[in-house]
Amino acid sequence: MVDDIEPDDEIGDGGERAAVAFPFDRMTVQRFRETFPRARWSDRRKAWIVPGKTAGRRIDRWLANEQSRVDPYAEAKGRDAFAFEPILSSYLLVDKDGFRIRTPYSRALVDEIRQVPFARWDGDHKVWRVPFASYDDLVEHWEVIEAEARRCEPGERRKRAEARKGTEDERKARRRTAERRRRRIPLPASGLPPLDRAVATLAYGIVVVTEITGEVADGEGIADLYPTISEDQVWGLWRTPTLEELVHTWPSRREPAKEERRRGWWLPTLEELREARRTARARERRRVQRASA
Repeated sequence: MVDDIEPDDEIGDGGERAAVAFPFDRMTVQRFRETFPRARWSDRRKAWIVPGKTAGRRIDRWLANEQSRVDPYAEAKGRDAFAFEPILSSYLLVDKDGFRIRTPYSRALVDEIRQVPFARWDGDHKVWRVPFASYDDLVEHWEVIEAEARRCEPGERRKRAEARKGTEDERKARRRTAERRRRRIPLPASGLPPLDRAVATLAYGIVVVTEITGEVADGEGIADLYPTISEDQVWGLWRTPTLEELVHTWPSRREPAKEERRRGWWLPTLEELREARRTARARERRRVQRASA
């Protein structure tokens, strides 16, 4: 399962890094920061990102020390518990260091696995690693993890796609795709956004509005795609912001008010900008890879 490393966490060492999450405790965090002074917290991933080619091994050693502080016999207890009542699943493997979880990717899966204390992503082997000491917690979350993994198998995805064919959901998805390609958005004539500046929108996330056409926005046939469309709105043309534009966009210090959401655009918050920057960095990496191929 390929985890999506947050580009905001790219902090050197040729892109080599590892992620780790653990139950919050002030002293534990302090010890972690002392051991990994270059680590950075990722709000989106709810995990610490540690740079370096040996980050995974160093994290494993630190986790072992932390677990011994809590319960010096936790590893042995976890091994015994697994031996007595094992989890039998094609998604779970066991080695001398603990458990390895390999599943198809989904954001829901990542969020669920991260709730298991001391679970970490091993990018070298494309698996999640969970120590024996966290076995009880793994059992508690396993039913959800396995169910979501099965749901994300390619065959299951194809079945759901086949089931959607000819349905209203599929027709709406096609109309949404076609409308997005037109790169237009309805905007209130009395409250237009600034041109050539990144703004957050209800319909398309963060975009840059490049032009106001003056044409009245007609919601016939597409009103379900634009919940806020009304007779006093006009069409604006938009484009995807560049990474540089997103980096230099100053975030709003408050969440958008109801009136701003109703009009369809607002100044983006820090969390919204972080997500957009992550996507933009990934898009830029793909562009560079294609150019160098």
